[in-house]
Amino acid sequence: MGWLRVAFVFVVLFAAYDSTLPNISSAKPPKFMIVGYVFSRANIYGIGAEKLTHINYAFGLVSKDGEIVLNNPDAPARLSQLQALKAKNPALKIILSVGGWGADNFSDAALSDASREKFAKSAVDFIKRYALDGIDLDWEYPGQPGPGIRYRPEDKENFTYLLKTVREQIDALSNERGRKGTDRYTLTIASAAGDYFKYTEMDKLHVYLDWINIMTYDFYTSSAKTTGHHTGLYRSLSAGDANEYTEASVKQHLDAGIPSRKLVVGAAFYGRSFSGVKLENNGLYQTYEQYAGQHSYAELTRDFIDKQGFKRFWDDAAKAPYLWNSDSRTFITYDDPESLKAKAEFVKQHRLGGMMYWEHSHDPAEVLLSTIFENLNR
Repeated sequence: MGWLRVAFVFVVLFAAYDSTLPNISSAKPPKFMIVGYVFSRANIYGIGAEKLTHINYAFGLVSKDGEIVLNNPDAPARLSQLQALKAKNPALKIILSVGGWGADNFSDAALSDASREKFAKSAVDFIKRYALDGIDLDWEYPGQPGPGIRYRPEDKENFTYLLKTVREQIDALSNERGRKGTDRYTLTIASAAGDYFKYTEMDKLHVYLDWINIMTYDFYTSSAKTTGHHTGLYRSLSAGDANEYTEASVKQHLDAGIPSRKLVVGAAFYGRSFSGVKLENNGLYQTYEQYAGQHSYAELTRDFIDKQGFKRFWDDAAKAPYLWNSDSRTFITYDDPESLKAKAEFVKQHRLGGMMYWEHSHDPAEVLLSTIFENLNR
């Protein structure tokens, strides 16, 4: 009977270990999540709610007092409109995303036990006030300088402590209200790759999260030295040693010990443009004179794709499209239905959690959203 004694001890030890982990939603999740970031300008009533599992409303901000606030006076009404979408899809979850590029005061909110408790309480208050299903934190970025934001070396550990505190408080609310399984209140973050891992404890903090929205876009922006695929899936044969692509970002998360089902891959519903590009390789991975801004997918289809001297090219190694106009020496990188089909297959192949996108108003006809929905559910 010795083996029974060993098995009993193992079960007891495992149960004791498991009880130390946060009480994250334990019921089987949807087959694949489709998370849409919805900015204030989106036509909410036009959203195909049946194609989404979650909507992240962007953005709430962190006040100088370290509490979540809504800076847009229309935000309460917009959140009510999002709740109305549940009539079309009762399983749809509405989440408030807090932060975004240039959003300040995260470092102060995460600084001490008292400030973290205050922030977490405000998160719970928002869930109650607006009947939310969760909170998404988009801190860009812990421990790194941004456009005028405050940052500290201590952000690395404090971010983990902040997530732990928020997790505890929203779990307490779930328990108080008897919300179980996938109905429990969720906590997520938007993450990046590369240096992001130097300034965060991704190997530790993920236990406090239901999933992670990886921002697998903006790999090539105004700060890049050359053009490139800003949301490519794989390494391009033209990219040399560059590792700015989705597969590398996902691998970095997996190498940190994050379960694959907690990883949600990002898609871009907009393109990035570069002008004065060197006339080689159809503008791909070439030096340029000026970053020329971004275009929504709706604008790309209306004005640019195979129009006005722009020709669409396909990088089969990267599974990424791009536009090139040799006369104006303009290069545009973006996602389209073909690249999103490849990303959906990547998600299914690696048993990831699903896909998310920024941002809904860039694709009002839902060409890209429908592509994601159809291919993840195929």
